[in-house]
Amino acid sequence: MMVSTLTLTDRCLKMSLSTLALELLVRKRCWLLVALAALLNCGCHSVWALPQGAPETVCDTMLPFHAGGSVLPENSVSPFSVETSSSVVGQGQTLRIDVTGAPAGLSFGGFMIQARNRNPPYQIVGQFSPSRDGTVKLMNCENSVNNSATHSNAGPKPQVSLDWQSPVDFLGQVVFNATVAQSYNQFWVGIPSNPVQVVRRDVSAAAPLPTPSAPNNNNFNYASTRSPYVPPSYVAPSAVAASEDSFYDGCGQSKNCFGFPNGCVATKSCTSVSAVTVRGDIYEFELRSGKGTNAAYVALGLSDDAKMGEDLTTECVPENGRINLYSSYTSASPYSAVRANVPQNSARLLNASLVDGVIYCKVQREPLTVVQGRSFDLRNGAYHMLVASGSSLKENSVGYHDIGRLPSGSPINLAVVQDVGGSSQLLVRLHGAFMIAAWIGTTSLGIIFARYFKQTWVGSQTCGKDQWFAWHRMLMVTTWTLTVVAYILIWVELKRAVWHAHSITGMITVLLCFIQPIGALFRPGPNDKMRPYFNWGHWLGGNLAHILAIVAIFFSVKLPKAELPEWMDWILVGFVVFHVLVHLIFSIYLCMNHWQISGIASDRQQSQRINTFQMGDMTHHHQHAMRNGMSMERKMDAPYAGLRKGLLGVYSVVLILFVVVLILLVVLAPIEKLFE
Repeated sequence: MMVSTLTLTDRCLKMSLSTLALELLVRKRCWLLVALAALLNCGCHSVWALPQGAPETVCDTMLPFHAGGSVLPENSVSPFSVETSSSVVGQGQTLRIDVTGAPAGLSFGGFMIQARNRNPPYQIVGQFSPSRDGTVKLMNCENSVNNSATHSNAGPKPQVSLDWQSPVDFLGQVVFNATVAQSYNQFWVGIPSNPVQVVRRDVSAAAPLPTPSAPNNNNFNYASTRSPYVPPSYVAPSAVAASEDSFYDGCGQSKNCFGFPNGCVATKSCTSVSAVTVRGDIYEFELRSGKGTNAAYVALGLSDDAKMGEDLTTECVPENGRINLYSSYTSASPYSAVRANVPQNSARLLNASLVDGVIYCKVQREPLTVVQGRSFDLRNGAYHMLVASGSSLKENSVGYHDIGRLPSGSPINLAVVQDVGGSSQLLVRLHGAFMIAAWIGTTSLGIIFARYFKQTWVGSQTCGKDQWFAWHRMLMVTTWTLTVVAYILIWVELKRAVWHAHSITGMITVLLCFIQPIGALFRPGPNDKMRPYFNWGHWLGGNLAHILAIVAIFFSVKLPKAELPEWMDWILVGFVVFHVLVHLIFSIYLCMNHWQISGIASDRQQSQRINTFQMGDMTHHHQHAMRNGMSMERKMDAPYAGLRKGLLGVYSVVLILFVVVLILLVVLAPIEKLFE
């Protein structure tokens, strides 16, 4: 019997328990006690948790340190949930919290739970009450008393119920976050409850809900000594005094902060923002998306330059009701963020939340990470910070950063606290300004001259050319020059081709613009049989380029890099309507000219002669008849010349106003910051 007992002890008990058992065996010969201790010790491995609950050293992370941190939390949907007895609670009142599994009765061994403010800095709020059955142990986190709770024993639990008292000096929403360990190797971190609104207590409220001391259907005979819960009158969230956004507290003083649009940290108005806090070899990164952006992810890249590609990226991605952390490595052409072969244990999630569509995560990253042979040494290196956010995901990757992206203007040592500014957007702004000046301004006016003013200012010339042709040529040469320069500027900025609606329509426009003046150099003579084909081709190429350019400008409003307001679309619509209306009025003048002109040429020939399209020029058999009357036609302006000149003046003034307003929106983007 002694050999059998020793064999059992050696297999199931740790050395300390084995020594104790042998001592008891020798001194008291308590065979039954040894066997019982061995059996209990073997059984506890099925649900392994610290027998005295979570230590207060994990108050911030709520992350079990199993096997020295090598056991990572589950990424799957948690089978456990945190439920509250109400979605509204008054200041100083009590709320019941239940941690349960699905299916019902699914047990767990360890847990930890806190209530945190839904707004930054996500501090722990409220207090938990001791449980009368002794299954709950209270914790003191962040220098406060009883503001967190954990298990008091590692036995299996199908459910845990707790009492939580809201603060008397807090208004706003709280979210309960829990860590639940089903076994030693299987646990879930950051299981959230639905938001609970803390409102002012209405002492006159009646019709109390069932008290927390009411019996429940668990095995712990739950009871509470607190007063019955009285529901307060509901106060809409919009009426609750919003606490100041404290995410930005310490920016430039104790941590580096950077976000977009550029300069948003100073005004606390970032669409997406990041912060880096360094304490010795501890590098903590915070990321947050903007409210109302419908972000599918928010990410921070560390790069040797201000361009995307070959960067170490930290991604915070909401998936299946929780925030997941990923490390990825970006490639420039074609752009992608690859998670494969990137050590995912180089960073760990300390805290995360998803409230009202706003993603927040706090991440601790190792000071040295090696990815694909490249070392990212945070202690000794300097890196550009690249903040990005997008509304879509790919399989095992994030999608395009359509919400926004901005690199820091210079590489920084993350441990040196400073004001971090974004990279210069000068080339982008100049590109947009030049394109607007070219295609909204000079092209529109140049087309008007060529189409409606060939029989105006007759006898007056500039540089030996008719006025309409001199102005048309000058305006179109300006368009060509501005377009080519703008195209070069954006290539210098991007250093690679990008493929989306704006870039594709823009490249077609540039190609047509480049071809037009080259084709004009080979214009056939007036009597050449190819002249009609040239006229039609020149007309089609010019108008198609003009239309595509305006469409490309519409597409640019949606580009994150442009930072243009959405209401700029309405200004562009106004320009299009105005431009079409002026064309319609000028066309009416042409019809009136057709009715009044008589003389050498027939009505058809005369109408075609003053038509900007020069339909007469496009048919060879009309040219002889038109030459007979040409000398007399050139002696006088076509009818209504004064009205046409007046309308041209009005059009020019309004066109300049459109161009100036649109260019200001581009160069001062984001324009909203000027009015904050």
